[in-house]
Amino acid sequence: QVQLVESGGGLVQPGGSLRLSCSASGSIFSINAMGWYRQAPGKERELVATITNLGATNYADSVKGRFTISRDNAKNTVYLQMNSLKSEDTAVYYCNCNAGVWVLGSVRYRDYWGKGTLVTVSS
Repeated sequence: QVQLVESGGGLVQPGGSLRLSCSASGSIFSINAMGWYRQAPGKERELVATITNLGATNYADSVKGRFTISRDNAKNTVYLQMNSLKSEDTAVYYCNCNAGVWVLGSVRYRDYWGKGTLVTVSS
């Protein structure tokens, strides 16, 4: 019903920058919040940042001042600009959205997840 495709991950040195993108496609009626989560090896998935359809943002304390989330509602795309990267930012980054799709004559909202993109911060 809704597919999320992430891009932009890779290997970067400490102090470097990366920009992640995630585009949603499918039979979308509307999208509420979009966001990024990450999961490091041996750890649970954690919230990185979220943004509502009106542009209100929320960040994990560990990334405040370094990461910036933004979105293009016309393109159903969310971005994550990551600056001053640290080794502890190494993780698989997952895109998430709460989207509504038509099901049997009504709009139903649920969360959708991308498959993830690996970010490795290492010298």
